[in-house]
Amino acid sequence: MGQRVAPPVKTLPGTFLAQLVVATLILGVNLSVISELRMQPMNHRVISWNPGLTARLVITVAVSFLLLVGANLATPLYPALQAELHLGAMGTTVAFASYVCSLMVFLSTVGHWSDHIGRRAALVVAVVVSIAGTLVFASASNLLELCLGRGLQGTGVALATGASAAALRELLPSRPEWASRFTLLASSGGVAFGPVLGGALADLPGGRHTVFVVQAFLLLLVLIPLSTLQARPAIALAERGQRSKALAPRRLGIPSSAREQFWLAALVGFLSFAIFGFVLSLAPGYFAGAFGLESLLAIGLIAGLPLGISALSQLVVRGGKRLLPIGLGLMATSTVGLAVAAEHRQLAWAIAALVLLGLGQGIAFRTAFASAVDAVSDQQHAQTVSTIYLVTYLGSAVPVIALGWAVGAFGQQQSILVFSLFCSAVAAALTLWAWMGLRRAR
Repeated sequence: MGQRVAPPVKTLPGTFLAQLVVATLILGVNLSVISELRMQPMNHRVISWNPGLTARLVITVAVSFLLLVGANLATPLYPALQAELHLGAMGTTVAFASYVCSLMVFLSTVGHWSDHIGRRAALVVAVVVSIAGTLVFASASNLLELCLGRGLQGTGVALATGASAAALRELLPSRPEWASRFTLLASSGGVAFGPVLGGALADLPGGRHTVFVVQAFLLLLVLIPLSTLQARPAIALAERGQRSKALAPRRLGIPSSAREQFWLAALVGFLSFAIFGFVLSLAPGYFAGAFGLESLLAIGLIAGLPLGISALSQLVVRGGKRLLPIGLGLMATSTVGLAVAAEHRQLAWAIAALVLLGLGQGIAFRTAFASAVDAVSDQQHAQTVSTIYLVTYLGSAVPVIALGWAVGAFGQQQSILVFSLFCSAVAAALTLWAWMGLRRAR
């Protein structure tokens, strides 16, 4: 069955683009972050409000959620982009991984910035940069422009990752487990909803243009309350003469008090994002061919299903550390089951495997992540989260690019099967590690 290819997309209208950029700069810079970026007290504000705890929680979660939505809107569009821009499997994975590479670079260099400029200022800059990336990706006409747009999106997410997690921790000082839960829910929920929204909006007039204009508008909407609320002081405001040094890149350390918890969380995240990276990049085209799917919404729903289940499980499934080996075991079995289902053209089997994959990943990553961040002090929280995600997002780069190369060299079906077996073996090894850790704790 033929796969539908979206028509070529026109560049964003110059007037609209200029208006959006000007509005973004006015809201994001002039009213919000100049004094904070200079690490000076804010003496005068044109518009200011001091919302309560609930509003601050909603704004913080919404920023993280929308940034991750925007980073994954393109998932159901990759098959059409492959045909339109003649990308091939390798080009598709390079475009996808450019976001991850940018994310990793900036996680390792600016992950501590929010400690010195304040959580709100870091989030405002993240939204402004992400809007720029969204607009570049919307009008991209070649692989280089796609990579530039994706790179800017990765920069925005990197700026927000540690800042939003630390902000939630500070807003909920007596409920650190809920701070971790909200952090993972916002990120996993955004990654899951992005493909669904992208598939739904792609069927509207304008195609890719419409998808990313809507995303830019949503980011602009969340920027309004974010940029006007009264910011809480930075926890490590540098003195005059030390400000440049405070923002300089620093080596990301692993807290000695939580070394084992850190590595287990980071490796579970690495494996999770290697699998999800495949689901969000090459899998849409693979599933479309295997199951005869033409609807972009259907492709987006299938790609987003495991991530949606993951986000839901992180919110509703309760239990302690004993859940970690259970979640990893589900990942080990469902990864192989998904490849077998696609090979035999069994859509129902594939959906069941995706549900189990999302459930297992959500349980495993939430449990390992919470164990790691709960073992460090508040001063180490933002840096620890950034370092965990640095390793985690590496899983969306190296394995996915390697898979894209293997598809071109050895064929799609064989490469995906080997990739699935490898991920299953890693999940089994981590299951054994988690189980041995539980035995030692007893």
